[in-house]
Amino acid sequence: MNTWLAFFRRLGGALLLAPVLAWAQQAPAPATPKVLRIPFVAPETGFDPAQVSDLYSNIAISHIFESPYEYDHLARPFKIKPATAAAMPEISADFRTYTVRLKPGIFYSDDPAFKGRKRELVADDYVYAIKRLFDPALKSPSYTGMSEEGIIGLDALRETALKAKKPFDYDREVEGLRALDRYTLQIRLEAPRPRFMYVLADLPGMAREVVEHYGDRIMEHPVGTGPFRLTQWRRSSLMVFERNPNYREVLYDAEPNADDAEGQALLARFKGRRLPMVDRVEVSVVEESQPRWLAFLNNEFDLVGVPLEFVNVAAPNGELAPHLAKRGIRMYQGLASDVTLFYFNMEDPLVGGYTPQQVALRRAIGLATDVEREIRLARRGQAIPAQSGVAPHTYGYDPDFKSENSEFNLARAKALLDLNGYVDRNGDGWRDQSDGQPLVIRYATQPDQISRQFDELWKKNMDALGVRLEFEVRQWPEQLKRARAGQLMVWQLGSSSTSPDGQGSLQLAYGPGSGGSNLSRFKLEAFDALYRRIDQLPDGPERMAAFREAKKLMVAYMPYKFNVHRLYTDLTQPWVIGYRRPTFWRNQWHRMDVDMTMRRER
Repeated sequence: MNTWLAFFRRLGGALLLAPVLAWAQQAPAPATPKVLRIPFVAPETGFDPAQVSDLYSNIAISHIFESPYEYDHLARPFKIKPATAAAMPEISADFRTYTVRLKPGIFYSDDPAFKGRKRELVADDYVYAIKRLFDPALKSPSYTGMSEEGIIGLDALRETALKAKKPFDYDREVEGLRALDRYTLQIRLEAPRPRFMYVLADLPGMAREVVEHYGDRIMEHPVGTGPFRLTQWRRSSLMVFERNPNYREVLYDAEPNADDAEGQALLARFKGRRLPMVDRVEVSVVEESQPRWLAFLNNEFDLVGVPLEFVNVAAPNGELAPHLAKRGIRMYQGLASDVTLFYFNMEDPLVGGYTPQQVALRRAIGLATDVEREIRLARRGQAIPAQSGVAPHTYGYDPDFKSENSEFNLARAKALLDLNGYVDRNGDGWRDQSDGQPLVIRYATQPDQISRQFDELWKKNMDALGVRLEFEVRQWPEQLKRARAGQLMVWQLGSSSTSPDGQGSLQLAYGPGSGGSNLSRFKLEAFDALYRRIDQLPDGPERMAAFREAKKLMVAYMPYKFNVHRLYTDLTQPWVIGYRRPTFWRNQWHRMDVDMTMRRER
């Protein structure tokens, strides 16, 4: 084993909590189990769909739990099809009522919570899963988005619990969310929602008795109906997923575009194969780039997103390096549906607020951020400047839209600060606040090497502006927890799309989502009104115009500085077949195959 990877695994085992999850009697393993080995670049935070919001936890969750619908993994730009549902939903003419009929005979993986009985997925499980997002006790980061869907009666049920200061009443039926029978789910909405299908494609079903059985430990005990189950977990170090013995017969099928040669070849090769095609998935958390890259080169990982430091080694001039091509390694490149950003805590007395002086400070910091240098040096050319928070490949993204968000203008940034009283008052070379107090930006970051590279660029930007910078270094899960609690002043992170609609990006600034998806805690009624209007409009020129106005407001008040949309370079070993990076969805392990004979021979 690569010594770096071995070191990280030993460290995780020695220093971190190591709950081992192994509840169900395992089915007999094949003589040579097929094992897919994957690195995560950041730690997971847990496995409860109602409580997590980070990408890597959601990737894990998507292979354990199932939604009524899913995205066709080969169709582009996208196509939604039934997963646990028996057919596409019955949708009323006014787009206010959605009726979903589930397939009978779908079972959860075995768990002590079921007391030895097989547990079938039923419509009530989706009713319960949705209600959990509204439970005030959970403080779900998904609450705001689901609340805006306007399911009749759910917010009233939440308000009842809040006002009475009593536990949320899961047993109380509401008009807009009902199980009509064992396998029929009906959702009624306050207003037309023609894009509600995207919600139904990202709605994991959960068994109530599992949640009640594990209580506060539910983040550690995911039990779903999906192709895999979690059998081993060393927090922030290792996750092992094994084939769910109760997973129903699901056969490989897809609808790639007629001109998609790669997709057509995958369909021809795998059509009719039973899923999952691998027996076990081992996920190692390796935050540092070098050990992750070396482990892949040493055949210890089956696929890898090439770290920025090594992209010009792996793909000089955008072409797969000859020494990698000779090994049969395959390369996949493209523009990701994401955005990187840093946010300002709008409740912070220094960087927050809505007065012209406070806005000027944020805009000056934005103008002093040299994104092109970031792309050139830290990202090795693997990104394009972001003009707004709306991600590529989503509705609302406009490649022709240009804004101050991408502008680097140090002279203008300095002038903004000078005009608003942020000047050096004591001659020490650093700017102060108008009351003479030092102007110090506390910037949250992580201890890994790539974060340190971005930190150096940020310090150079702020030094040039004459602004002091203090770094607050903690692990990523801890920073996320503090961000939700409003305890960070400034933090940089990324946001990935979860649906084909760009309105999800605007949730970052939607007032009612403060502390959830809206980490900045930005609250502006004019923006919220635009958000609600975008929510109600059908796709078309009027909705795109509203998107543009919303983007302009975010640039003007600058609660977020959007930096780049990332380019990705993924590599797979020659024995991995079927890889294709998802655009919005996250589940793909069960549709990949591993040639174990070839791997052993290497």
